[in-house]
Amino acid sequence: MWFDSWDDVVRIVLVGAASYTALVILLRLAGKRTLSQLNAFDFVVTVALGSILASVLLDSTLSFTEGMTALALLGGLQFSVASISSRWPRTRNIITADPVLLLANGQIRHEAMRRNRLTESEIRQAVRSSGGGDLSQIRAVVLESNGKISVITDSQFGNGSALEDVLGNEDL
Repeated sequence: MWFDSWDDVVRIVLVGAASYTALVILLRLAGKRTLSQLNAFDFVVTVALGSILASVLLDSTLSFTEGMTALALLGGLQFSVASISSRWPRTRNIITADPVLLLANGQIRHEAMRRNRLTESEIRQAVRSSGGGDLSQIRAVVLESNGKISVITDSQFGNGSALEDVLGNEDL
């Protein structure tokens, strides 16, 4: 249980170092989006990459080549999906959620909050975190595709062009 053989330890060190190097190269080739704010799709890919890396390190029946093939496959699929969604914006809706307006002109949109399983307390917390203290001075609170909450004050709103792709923006 505590120690089986030096061969297993040496295998983990060698395969671990090679796998780590391959994963870093793969992430660099996949681009900055892979390491940016995670949406649901990116999160799934990240968890899968971690699972494959752990399997390669700990499962002696899995060869290094098989593990690297699996890593390359996931990296290639992630790159392909990201490329497709950037070229054809309509496909983006399949992969990521649309940003949603949670508060408009100081008024909380309860239906949008309910659909996204958020509370008024979470909206107030986001407003406070942004330095706001008065909901009536907030033009918009948006639940972004990556789960972050953005707060836009009346003074920051401008012409509102940044909110064009937000569900519910017609209320602004």
